[in-house]
Amino acid sequence: MLKNIVKNLEPSSTLKINEISRQLEEKGEKIFKFGFGQSPFQVPTDIVKELKDNAHQNKYLPMQGLAELRKSVANYTSAKKNYYYNSDNVVIGPGSKELMFLLHVIFDGEIILPIPSWVSYAPQAIIGRNKIKMLQTKRENNWFPTGSEIEEIILNNKEKNYLLFLNSPNNPSGQICENLEEISEVMKKYNLIILSDEIYSELSFNDNYKSISNFCPEKTIISTGLSKWCGAGGWRLGYFIIPENLKIIKDTLNVLASETFSAVSAPIQYAAIQAYEGEHNNYIKSSREILKAVGNYAYENLSSNKVLINKPQGGFYLMPEFISAKFNSSSEMCKNILETTGVVLLPGSDFGFDKKRMLARLSFTDFDGKEFMKNLPENTKLESNLVNKYAPKIVEGTKRLKAWVEST
Repeated sequence: MLKNIVKNLEPSSTLKINEISRQLEEKGEKIFKFGFGQSPFQVPTDIVKELKDNAHQNKYLPMQGLAELRKSVANYTSAKKNYYYNSDNVVIGPGSKELMFLLHVIFDGEIILPIPSWVSYAPQAIIGRNKIKMLQTKRENNWFPTGSEIEEIILNNKEKNYLLFLNSPNNPSGQICENLEEISEVMKKYNLIILSDEIYSELSFNDNYKSISNFCPEKTIISTGLSKWCGAGGWRLGYFIIPENLKIIKDTLNVLASETFSAVSAPIQYAAIQAYEGEHNNYIKSSREILKAVGNYAYENLSSNKVLINKPQGGFYLMPEFISAKFNSSSEMCKNILETTGVVLLPGSDFGFDKKRMLARLSFTDFDGKEFMKNLPENTKLESNLVNKYAPKIVEGTKRLKAWVEST
C-alpha cells in the first residue's frame, strides 16, 4: 500500500516534540518547552493590520508569487547584500520548507549535508531520491565544514552535480559560519551549488552578518521567509532567491509549484509586502537583544566541564554535549531528562549525530516575547534581572537541567 521510499519515514521530530509537550501540559504536568524552535514574539502590528485589510483578497495569485511582493523582497535583499537581485529571481512559497522539498525533487545529483543538519533536510532528500553525503563537523569550527572537507567529497567524482546545504545561523547549534570565503573558493572551482538557508539571518546577534551569497552569489540559492524574524511561523510564507544562471532550477520549480501548492495564500502575500517595506529595525533589534540575553543566560549557567557548549551567535538554539551522561543513546538521555526534570530537549541523533554521542538541541524560546519586548528598556543594557522576570521558565528549566547534570 505504501511506497518503500516513505515506509520508514517518521513525522518531523521538531513538530512531534511540540505535540508531545502539548499533551503533557494538558495532563497537568509542568513542562519546559526547550524542544520546539518557534519565535516567542508577536507579528508586528503594522503587518497584522495589512493582513486584516487584505482579508478580502480571494483570487489565485501568480504561481511564482505576487509581483509587488517579489519586487519588495528583491529590493530588500539587494540592499542587504549589496548585490542586485531582480524580482524575477524571487519565488514565493508556503514556507521555505516546501520550496526546499521541491528543490530536492528536481535536483539531479548528490546532496552534501553538514552534520548537524536540520531535521527535514535528509528526509526530503530521501523522498527526492537523491544520494546524501553526510559531512561530520567539529565544535572548533562552529559546527560547519571546512573548504577542504567539502572538496574531498567532490574529488571522489568531479563529474557529479553537488548541492550543499549551509544553514547559518544554524539550527540546531546556534552558530554562524565564519569560513565562508574558503567555501566559496570550492564553489567557484567545482560544480557546486549552495542552498543558503538564512531563515535565522535577521536574528544574528552581531551586526556584521555575512552569508555565502556575499562571496559567490551566482551559485547560491538564498532561502528564507517570515517565520523566525517576524514571529509568523504559522503564516507559512517563505521564498527562494535564485540567481539568473540557475534559471533552469527556477523555471522547473515554478512548474512543480503549479502542480502542488498552486499559489501562496493571497492575503498573506499582500500583508508580507509591509514586512519588507515597513520600518521594523527596532522590532528586529529588540528581538535580537532579548534572544541574545536569554541564550547567554542558559549558556552561562550550563557551560561546565560536564557540559560543552558553544556560546550562541544567533537564532534560538544551544547544542549542549553532556559528556558525563551515561546512556545508550541521546534519545534515551533526553527521555530521562524529560521524566526527571520536565525539560524537553531534542536528541542530537535527530540532527545526524551518532546516537551514542550525548548531544541535544536546546531551544530558549519558552517565554512570553510580547511581554518581554513591551518591558524592554530603551537605550540601556538588558540586565540579567529582566531575564529572571520575563523568561522565568527558561530560568527554572535551566536550573533543573543544571541540577540534573550535577547529579549524573
